[in-house]
Amino acid sequence: MSASSQRAVTRGQLLSLAAGYWCRQDSQTFLILSTFAAAMSLLEAAVVIYIRRLYYSENPLDLFPLSFLTSYDPTLELAREVSTIVMLVTVAMLAERSTLMRTFAAFVFVFGLWDILYYAWLKLLLGWPRDWLEWDVLFLVPTIWLGPWICPALIALLFVGWGAAILLSPTQYHFRKWGFVAFVLGAVAGLVTFFQPAVAVWQEGGMPALTAYRPGTFWWLLFIPSYIVMALGLGSCFLTSEQQTNEDAAPTRKIVDF
Repeated sequence: MSASSQRAVTRGQLLSLAAGYWCRQDSQTFLILSTFAAAMSLLEAAVVIYIRRLYYSENPLDLFPLSFLTSYDPTLELAREVSTIVMLVTVAMLAERSTLMRTFAAFVFVFGLWDILYYAWLKLLLGWPRDWLEWDVLFLVPTIWLGPWICPALIALLFVGWGAAILLSPTQYHFRKWGFVAFVLGAVAGLVTFFQPAVAVWQEGGMPALTAYRPGTFWWLLFIPSYIVMALGLGSCFLTSEQQTNEDAAPTRKIVDF
């Protein structure tokens, strides 16, 4: 066989493999969720850039002090951020409905990728964040979440890796009971580190003090263990996998292996 024939065979094999990969349902789900996360993160980044240019016209890169809080509308912000989560949950449920575990994996995957790409778009379009430990306003309900942007990005990276592993695997997975509890406890502890800065300032001086707030110390000694516990909790499902594939399995609502 000539060299040109060998190259033709190789290209044909590659195309055949690519077509076969795309035809797999899990691969289609993965790509659809990835596309949605990329588009939604760009939309979110564009909104934030407009807001920064309105409230921080002199320097959109400096978020602190929190001058935007002078015209903060809690009801409107609650509606906006709840709507964001509803959209992510909805697309996860539409993309993956075979089992509750895979629906949950679809949600954490699209949530994590959306968050990571959101910061990537901000960096590309605004030049922010300027360093790895720069602080951000992470969320605004039920209270203001504050902390270095790298912290939610690390959690998002964990979600993307775990969610992709579940979605692209033909094997069914379930949490172990201890793993599910560990994940919830780790997540709650992580939230405490984000709530703490604003709650402490609010208790001392109310909204005026919060509006004038500048980043201080972050509870790394709680965040790092909470992150490890979350990772161990998510990883527990790989210790109790069923040998049954998703194609052979009947739909189930089970997410925790009791």
